[in-house]
Amino acid sequence: MTQGAGQGPEVRTPTVRDFRVPAYVHEADPYAQPGPYAQPGTHLQQAPHAQQMPPGEGTRPVEDVEGYTPTQRDLPVINRGDTLQVPVSPEAATVPESTAGPGPLYVVGDVHGYLDELVAALREKGLIDIDGRWSAGTARLWFLGDFTDRGPDGIGVIDLVMRLSAEAAAAGGYCKALMGNHELLLLGAKRFGDTPVNSGAGTATFQAAWLLNGGQKTDMERLEDHHLQWMARLDAMELADGHLLVHSDTTAYLDYGDSIEGVNDTVREALTRNDADECWDLFRKFTKRFAFRDDGGAQAVRELLDMYGGSRIVHGHSPIPYLLGEVGSEDGDDAAGPVVQGPHVYADGLAIAMDGGVTMAGKLLVQQLPLDG
Repeated sequence: MTQGAGQGPEVRTPTVRDFRVPAYVHEADPYAQPGPYAQPGTHLQQAPHAQQMPPGEGTRPVEDVEGYTPTQRDLPVINRGDTLQVPVSPEAATVPESTAGPGPLYVVGDVHGYLDELVAALREKGLIDIDGRWSAGTARLWFLGDFTDRGPDGIGVIDLVMRLSAEAAAAGGYCKALMGNHELLLLGAKRFGDTPVNSGAGTATFQAAWLLNGGQKTDMERLEDHHLQWMARLDAMELADGHLLVHSDTTAYLDYGDSIEGVNDTVREALTRNDADECWDLFRKFTKRFAFRDDGGAQAVRELLDMYGGSRIVHGHSPIPYLLGEVGSEDGDDAAGPVVQGPHVYADGLAIAMDGGVTMAGKLLVQQLPLDG
């Protein structure tokens, strides 16, 4: 999801004419700090505090806004406060053993650097053991993208997913990941820095957009070549057991190919060309949201399903509280924040939203599919 997070003084412009790197890029970040894997029952790290935005500002759907550019926050911001304690029973769930064929299918919503919550959620589902190792045998696990930004340990999240991929493959299952808009944002910030790009609404830079959208300096400092190579090779979409898996709730995928393979190849080739403007356009389109939410949403889902196959779309990116219009309180009266019980099935039952809003005191969702609406 692309919504702001607190990091240094707020820099806002009513019109985006020159969106260069703000001065606080060189300041120390008091919130971004790497954290170890949390064991069940331990205290979780404090999250970075989000900046406040006036109520109602930036709440319009951005899917079809002419000239939309992610150089301004497109969703209001809620102060997340402390990271939630996620209770996990000492006797964690056990993934059923598969006697024949592939194991059960799971999907994970946006993580955004909240490593402790991810470890707890995977442990609760029986996908990893007490030591954080793959324990699900032939199970299949898909991450829907957005591993970094806002939370304290995005690189730790990527390292965990990369390790679980190897361990799952060795056990006869798999752990795979999709490209989120924040992977594109981090890649762009690393590759292009403050190189100006044509944003469609004036001058922009990846570095400034990354900072605006919760970029953590500790992630950038710990980013290595193998992380960059891994992110650049991620698929944009995939089909699993009749579920079309994507990161963003947008129809922009249709701009990149008429098949899943075609879209994935086009995205990878665009990143390989290393053109700042082309990469920005890719990031901009993957940042669009809410295509499936309102009138015509079910038809938008059907367009994608008709083109790429599947009977349902499963996506992250747009937090469920915003899809439901339940964003909690922005004045601090609602200390508990938005309440998310699980995935949100909508658009005539054709779409499943998986971003539980972990960055706003929601829930990091790990869900076995299929899911009844």
